[in-house]
Amino acid sequence: MNLKTYLSSRRGRAAHLAKAIGVSPVTIHNWAYDAGKQVPAERCPEIEKIASGLVTCEELRPDVDWGYLRRSGRQESPVPS
Repeated sequence: MNLKTYLSSRRGRAAHLAKAIGVSPVTIHNWAYDAGKQVPAERCPEIEKIASGLVTCEELRPDVDWGYLRRSGRQESPVPS
């Protein structure tokens, strides 16, 4: 789901999200409703976590290679000797 849909699906979500990541509700509104404003890439993982995965980094910023971040965060199992 995109950020706009996520915010509009429950009253107070924009204010909650803004408080959780330390920005103003106006900033959240601009990211969701102003096509010229993009969520900064460094904010995307925070938003995805707070939204419990309902809004993903890939949906917020499709121009960023999130596969790299996801691969680097994964714990690799040890290689048997």
